[in-house]
Amino acid sequence: MEEAGKDIGGFDDRPLFKLKVGTLPPEKIEQGFPGVEVVSQEDGGYALAFADKTALDEFEARLSQLADGMIPKYANILYALEAFDHWASEDRMGWALRREGLPAQEPFILDVELWPLGRRDERAAMISAFNAWVEEEGSEVLDRINAEDFVAYRLRLFRKHAESLLRHRDVRTADLPPRLGLELGIMQLDIHEVGQSAPPGEAPLVAVLDSGIAEGHPLLAPALGDAQGFLLPDKASHDDDGHGTVVAGIALYGDVEACAQAKEFIPQLRLLSGRVLDHKAGSDARFIENIVDEAVRYFHENYGCRVFNLSYGNLNKPYLGGRVGGLAYTLDRLARELDVLFVVPTGNFLDIPADWLKNEYPHYLFKDEARLIDPATALNALTVGSLARWDRSVKAWRWPTDLPEKPIAQRDQPSSFTRCGCSVKGAIKPELVAYGGNQAIDPRGRNVSDRWLGELSTDKDFAEGRLLSERAGTSFAAPHIAHAAARLLAEVPNASMNLLRALLIANGRIPAASHDLFRGEEDQLAQVVGYGMVDVSNLYRSTEEQVILFSESALIDKHHHFYEVPIPESFYNSGKKSRRREITVALAHCPPVRTTRLDYKASRFQFRLVEAETLEDAVAAFDKATVDEVESIKEINCNKTTYGTQKRAYGTVQASTWAIKRSRKERLFVAVTRNDHAWGISPFTLEEEPYALVIRMSDCENEEAQLYTQIRAQLQARERARVRI
Repeated sequence: MEEAGKDIGGFDDRPLFKLKVGTLPPEKIEQGFPGVEVVSQEDGGYALAFADKTALDEFEARLSQLADGMIPKYANILYALEAFDHWASEDRMGWALRREGLPAQEPFILDVELWPLGRRDERAAMISAFNAWVEEEGSEVLDRINAEDFVAYRLRLFRKHAESLLRHRDVRTADLPPRLGLELGIMQLDIHEVGQSAPPGEAPLVAVLDSGIAEGHPLLAPALGDAQGFLLPDKASHDDDGHGTVVAGIALYGDVEACAQAKEFIPQLRLLSGRVLDHKAGSDARFIENIVDEAVRYFHENYGCRVFNLSYGNLNKPYLGGRVGGLAYTLDRLARELDVLFVVPTGNFLDIPADWLKNEYPHYLFKDEARLIDPATALNALTVGSLARWDRSVKAWRWPTDLPEKPIAQRDQPSSFTRCGCSVKGAIKPELVAYGGNQAIDPRGRNVSDRWLGELSTDKDFAEGRLLSERAGTSFAAPHIAHAAARLLAEVPNASMNLLRALLIANGRIPAASHDLFRGEEDQLAQVVGYGMVDVSNLYRSTEEQVILFSESALIDKHHHFYEVPIPESFYNSGKKSRRREITVALAHCPPVRTTRLDYKASRFQFRLVEAETLEDAVAAFDKATVDEVESIKEINCNKTTYGTQKRAYGTVQASTWAIKRSRKERLFVAVTRNDHAWGISPFTLEEEPYALVIRMSDCENEEAQLYTQIRAQLQARERARVRI
């Protein structure tokens, strides 16, 4: 209570308290303690409340009764109370301000949000008092908003004033203004200023199955190998909607914005386009499943294409458990039959709640209406969710001192429209996330906009002088992953789709902004960001600081494979002892599936990272247990930064990362186990089911790291020993 009394300002003399009460409704608190006004519910089960002297005296009296063994009035409120604290300066800092701190150059601008008081007279008194305080402090008001659920100021001020602001009782949050956005002039890119070339003749292929493509686009044409239409009656391949052309640009170049900034568009892939959707994102009278099947077989048989991007989702088929949709099943079946990789988006959630400003984001993403839509539940495909790249909308660019729009998500947080998983039996979906756009809300009119908050890519109306445009949606996150997958084929030409998926997942990292948003809560992270965003810095080749090892093999049911992790002595002992070292293990397999079974996939694989003195000891531990008892074998006791065995086991691609912080004596082994369902025996599964295993080791904080050299020497020594035997 003493800390709450240290707040400054306020339109009256009531202190502000932070009460951790779990899910207890605010009205229950107000009913039990007259004189308490709950002004807001915050993340983590906190209620922020003003309390007058009468309420505080009553609260202390009831606590005394409880301590004496009596049952006071509304004892349930006291039982629910887990913590009694105050709203500190750290609580008032917005995400960007906590991350970056106050700007060094003064004066600077902060966006300040006050408590959205429900009573109009109190809100008017608060605004009047705050105006007077700001004027007295000598800060400048650039803009303000006074809405029922949103009261905000944009202030220009000095550091000493900002530090006082963070202790002001009526301040809910203060944050840095939006500043990350596309440059307005980038759309004026002139083709004559752009460096171009055709891709190498043997460059890998990526196929975009969408609304067609603008075949003559000067940034796409040099890499376009074939464009076909699969819709009846005319089978036209041209893009009338523009969606397919935007997707194609990202699939071909990856980060189009970076290419535009450098004015260099040098494709490293060859592009194929299949029109399977019309301008309304629909198909013809046939099932979409048959149209996609025809397109995939055409490009696979004629060109050997193995990476397909399908940015499509059926809004009428949200996944609420049970069987997957028909298109998801089709992709799962084709992936196994043809050994091809499908990349699909989670789908867009269009119904942003009107009361979003009441702290609804990101919680509304977990509503049933925001679940994955077909075909995002496909287990043998990679499903991609969307992250926000930009937070500065078109209005924020044009009127930098105004408060016209508030971005819903911050950079590297889930996009406001991304959908969440999981898939069958709780399989982690989406597996990966990539940039797909953001949205902003104008608090005055509750209008939602995504202008200048989307992903930059090629525009179908290039003939009108517009080479590039930007659009937001999970459709434009998926091709980032398809691009990375196809690029992998240049480095590992014979990689199976299992290996492609395992390599991508092994290089996935959950962005800090998303991790902080969900406070590291594993279930929520698994449903929205999966294994994270692909770190392409080490995806295509190993370095001395980061090494990727992989193996493709096949395993008999009810058996194990063991792999020793080749760890150099320097990985544990050289360099700074407190440095961060990581080991990531990823596994992928492609099981047959049956829609008549609740388990859906016929074969089951798991892996465990275990410690043992010798390989024989590791084998003995698993041989001693039955296959069903293997789940009781614990992994290494270490700082695991991602999902545990049970959480990851339901997917057909699985990964975990361990942060090594101390030396270890025992050797490390990865044990891969296959344990099929009884109904999954031949002819549904093979006697030896194929899988891919990837181990990624990182020692980036060691300036003298020689991981690649040392691991290579270690593996060569093992090989020479085998030859001698």
